[in-house]
Amino acid sequence: QVQLVESGGGLVQAGGSLRLSCAASGRTFYGMGWFRQAPGKEREFVAAIRWSAGSTYYADSVKGRFTISKDNDKTTVYLQMNSLKPEDTAVYYCAGREKGFSASIYLQLAAGYDYWGQGTQVTVSS
Repeated sequence: QVQLVESGGGLVQAGGSLRLSCAASGRTFYGMGWFRQAPGKEREFVAAIRWSAGSTYYADSVKGRFTISKDNDKTTVYLQMNSLKPEDTAVYYCAGREKGFSASIYLQLAAGYDYWGQGTQVTVSS
């Protein structure tokens, strides 16, 4: 079965760091991404990576603070989060896209993904 399992969430103080992991099993993906959803808000794009090429994409709100990376042998994608802010508090979801694409916009939209993990909570205290 296809599974995406997130881990690494927790409670940190503002300015701290966390590294999220997403272990994929059952298949490989053309692209993988991270989304987050805070209470009362829509799910929003955070970062994405094309598996083969390694091209990365970031939301403006996290650019320069977050880094997405991958481990080919472990079929795992990571999200290194530095300089965390209270507004980063949310449930973070890992997602996988099965098919290729002709425009990077499809990796920045929730509708562009086929599989989702259960999420991991990130809480940043002020």
